Amino acid sequence: MALDKTYIPYGGYWSTPFVKWQGSFANLHPVKFAAGVTRQALAERHISPQTFTSLYFGMTVPAKHSFYGAPWLAGLIGAGEITGPTFSQACATSARVIGSAAYAVESGDEAAILCLTADRTSNGPHLLYPNPLAPGGRGDAEDWVWDNFNLDPLAKNSMIQTAENVAKEHNISTEEQHQAVLTRYAQYQQALADAAAFHKRYMVTPVEVNPTGRKVMATVVDDEGIFPTTSAGLARLRPVLPGGTVTFGGQTFPADGNAGLVVASREKARELSQNPDIEIKLLAFAEGRAPKGYMPQANAPAVYRVLERAGISLADVKAIKTHNPFAVNDCFLSKELDIPLERMNNYGSSLIWGHPQGPTGMRLIMELIEELADLGGGYGLFTGCAAGDTAAAVVLEVV
Repeated sequence: MALDKTYIPYGGYWSTPFVKWQGSFANLHPVKFAAGVTRQALAERHISPQTFTSLYFGMTVPAKHSFYGAPWLAGLIGAGEITGPTFSQACATSARVIGSAAYAVESGDEAAILCLTADRTSNGPHLLYPNPLAPGGRGDAEDWVWDNFNLDPLAKNSMIQTAENVAKEHNISTEEQHQAVLTRYAQYQQALADAAAFHKRYMVTPVEVNPTGRKVMATVVDDEGIFPTTSAGLARLRPVLPGGTVTFGGQTFPADGNAGLVVASREKARELSQNPDIEIKLLAFAEGRAPKGYMPQANAPAVYRVLERAGISLADVKAIKTHNPFAVNDCFLSKELDIPLERMNNYGSSLIWGHPQGPTGMRLIMELIEELADLGGGYGLFTGCAAGDTAAAVVLEVV
């Protein structure tokens, strides 16, 4: 479905810094943390919580009381009169939240939807599922984060194995992956220039970490846990899997954080915009799927489908952002689309600043908007793969 009536107000989005798992955000409840950040972000933008007709919430790692999802979060931000759905679609959660909100606006039933995403990969739940038929009635245990990283129950492989499968099929070497990492790390430095001026356009900073409500334990000013990356350092790394190509330097790391974005009608977006001279129109949302065990390849069908729905070609696209849990993702997409690595991910990507899962794509989309604003407008493309050998993609236009 193409989109025709859905907009994002310029500046109507925000993100925390992303912090490597077991870092400064490790002990913050993700829903309560997102509520506090959202209240601050809305106040800074002079947007009342009563503005919104619904709240769409994305979260992939359960936390205590998250059963109550969007209604709970709406109440915590002072919008107790609204409700909405809670989405969990692995790394495609942000795109799905935005796409679903856009479809609701297109229907004419919604004027302004608050889209929030939050995850804490640190200290994820350790679950025990009852199994009375097991010996002694022992339950089946699962570590939500790590066990699911390590086994797709359908494809019977780990996340990293999907990257290896794609690397093998497309002859993507360790050296090629490391060159992609160096490129992405250099692009991220652009965002840190002039005292991180690019980040400050959308990032809620500083964040005071106060998990008990009694004492500030840390103050987070920007992304935390970034790996210093050099050619010599990458060359010393060996593949994680025997006979493989993907090193620890060629993949991202789990992280914690949250993000928010407003999806609205054109009239409402203009009212809420921080700069009415900049208009952001959502054009299309699409999903794709790869063969079992080839997750990074799923970006290709998602891209082809979303461009077709938007009615444009790749040549029309001025800026591209990708969620790249592995450098293999961008190496494959560069070859598949016949575009240089440098054409994607100016100002950085999840390969460098980490992956809190639910919020990752939303931060990439707001960076895409800001890059297009610098370029004087144009079409932008976001795509990112997700568990289950899937991917999602979004096309928007800044005018």
